Amino acid sequence: MGSMRSPSAALLVGQAPPRIRFEPTARSNSWADVADLSARLGVVLDEWQEDVFQAAMGERGDGRWASRLVGVSTPRQNGKSQLIVARAMAGVLLFDEKTIICSAHQTDTAREVFQRLLDIIDSNPSVERRVDSVMKALGREYIRFKGGQTIRIKARSISGSRGFSADCLLLDEAQILGRPAWSSILPTMSARENPQAWLLGTPPTPSDDGEVFAQLRDQGIAGTGRRMAYLEWSADEQDDLDAEATWAKANPAYGSRIQREAIEAERSSMSDEQFAMERLGMWSADSATRVIDETSWLAVADPASMAVDKLTLAIDVPPDRSVAAVGLAGLRADGSWHVELDEQRKGVDWVIPWVRTRATRNRLHGVVADELSGLVEKRRDRHYLIGTDIQVTLAGAEGRDMAVACARFFDGVMDGTVHHTDQPQVNVALSVARKRPLGSGWAWNRKDAASDITPLVAETLALWGAQNDNVIRPTRRTGTRTAVML
Repeated sequence: MGSMRSPSAALLVGQAPPRIRFEPTARSNSWADVADLSARLGVVLDEWQEDVFQAAMGERGDGRWASRLVGVSTPRQNGKSQLIVARAMAGVLLFDEKTIICSAHQTDTAREVFQRLLDIIDSNPSVERRVDSVMKALGREYIRFKGGQTIRIKARSISGSRGFSADCLLLDEAQILGRPAWSSILPTMSARENPQAWLLGTPPTPSDDGEVFAQLRDQGIAGTGRRMAYLEWSADEQDDLDAEATWAKANPAYGSRIQREAIEAERSSMSDEQFAMERLGMWSADSATRVIDETSWLAVADPASMAVDKLTLAIDVPPDRSVAAVGLAGLRADGSWHVELDEQRKGVDWVIPWVRTRATRNRLHGVVADELSGLVEKRRDRHYLIGTDIQVTLAGAEGRDMAVACARFFDGVMDGTVHHTDQPQVNVALSVARKRPLGSGWAWNRKDAASDITPLVAETLALWGAQNDNVIRPTRRTGTRTAVML
């Protein structure tokens, strides 16, 4: 079954259907069993929550889950935690899943789920008799059942990704699920016979590491995900932010868990962008993917910009060496900074001749390169472009220099002290570039294997070199003398 978008007109009577829904074809479905069990335990599911389970609990002919991965995006306070509680109890009482992990980024969120589970057990003597032991120590919470099943509670901000190995993994606050944590989770899940992982969250803010959740959403919208389900409640871009119909459309628990007066108060205290994201569940390109939003990037565009001092070149070559880019940066006459893509071509053979020509014609402040580019050789404890006398400054992609370079580039764009010439190659690179953690900072990361961000990386390193008075000045041979190029 492909992705589906509901009509833009929202009903004020009854709970709104998901605006985006994608689910695989299934032979049978256990959603009704989950709903019945929840009702017997005193946790009656909303219509929209039953809709989620209907999409998530499909089974193949071999009895395995049709969806190994389930994504749910809704605005806050609509009842995602109840989905987690219901799925965890079903894992124990219906599916005999041995290890179920409920995780959230923050301790308070994880503890809230834990308390709800304890309340259900306390209210149901038949379930309480199945419990073997309960651990309530902070960071070590679990409920162990006599049948050998265990529900564990983990806060990712404390435990990171250590200890994740589960038949069912329920991840709240998925908009803050970082790529390193997710990458460490997947191998442990693959060792299980019939695992299922749920990612539940809201649209990421610009400061969130939302790449994992955004990628899941992209696959759900495109209908390209294998063995996954995705449901999203949100408003459309053309919807009126102030219309009650829009509020009801984006919030499936509108009128029950969430009241009109509460949303009216939020509307009066939030900006349009905040309200659209936080209450209407709207994913913008800025929040979901871009590190630097398009508006801020366009604000520092200047086709006439040029560097008049501290001219610096930087080379970036991706691991597959299919393309290379040379970035240029320097100081403008007005005292602000200039960056641009000097050249980009397929392959790497052209790079050294290009830089050599540039070094002959221009007074360079420095040339920056990565030792792993394969274009640098070491001679007499110094680094040169291969076969030349052009000395370079190394800025390793895995080192502190890259984190500093990215931070300076970002800050310069956001405070208006860095300008660019509005080149399409750089604009595209910035639109697909993501963050990856690097020490205490971050570095540019490709969205996927097909993304080319070499123009952006080259510009970033060139700016770092231009702003660094400690870069090594390129040299050229003049007869028997070495002339410093200023």
